[in-house]
Amino acid sequence: MGGGIGAAIRHLVNQAVGRLAGTEFPFGIMAINVTGSILMGLAAGFFAFKATESWTQEARLFVTTGILGGYTTFSAFSLDAMLLYERGEMLTALIYIVGSVVLSILGLAFGLYAVRMLT
Repeated sequence: MGGGIGAAIRHLVNQAVGRLAGTEFPFGIMAINVTGSILMGLAAGFFAFKATESWTQEARLFVTTGILGGYTTFSAFSLDAMLLYERGEMLTALIYIVGSVVLSILGLAFGLYAVRMLT
């Protein structure tokens, strides 16, 4: 349910930003990634430091994994990268960041190539 809510909001934001800024550059997705990461930071900080017992684990997951994960998985990626960094695992964080971006783009390129070869 949360994922559906987040995906619907993502669609609305992407359309609105596209109307305002145009679609020649992916400003909509960029805005979604940035705002989603800000919201994930706010949620993670709130749940860790302010709402220690007042929010159930299910409610926390509904907001973070559900709504924010549906809005943008980039926010979850950003949170994981920051957690690695804050634990002092700089090399692991760098490998995670570069590996995720590069391998994701290569994966997409492979998928496009595979479809083109099959048609």
